[in-house]
Amino acid sequence: MEITVAEGTVSRLVRERGFGFIKTDPGDEEVFFHASAAPQGTFDEMHEGQRVAFDKVRDPRGRGMRAENVRTLPA
Repeated sequence: MEITVAEGTVSRLVRERGFGFIKTDPGDEEVFFHASAAPQGTFDEMHEGQRVAFDKVRDPRGRGMRAENVRTLPA
C-alpha cells in the first residue's frame, strides 16, 4: 500500500455524519477523512481552517485517495 505523509487544512467538516475533507499543500486537492482516522476525541475538537498532518493512502474501494492518521498541528 502506497502511503504519503502530507499536510493540509481542514476545508470542511460534516460532524453529524462523522467525516470531513482536507485541502492538501500544495496542489489544493481535497482528501476525504473519517472521524475514526483521527485519535479518539480529536475529531470533535477540529475546526475548519485548522492545520493537520496525515497519511495519504489509496482507498481500497477505488474511490481515490483518503486521509488516515490525521493529527492536528500547532497553530
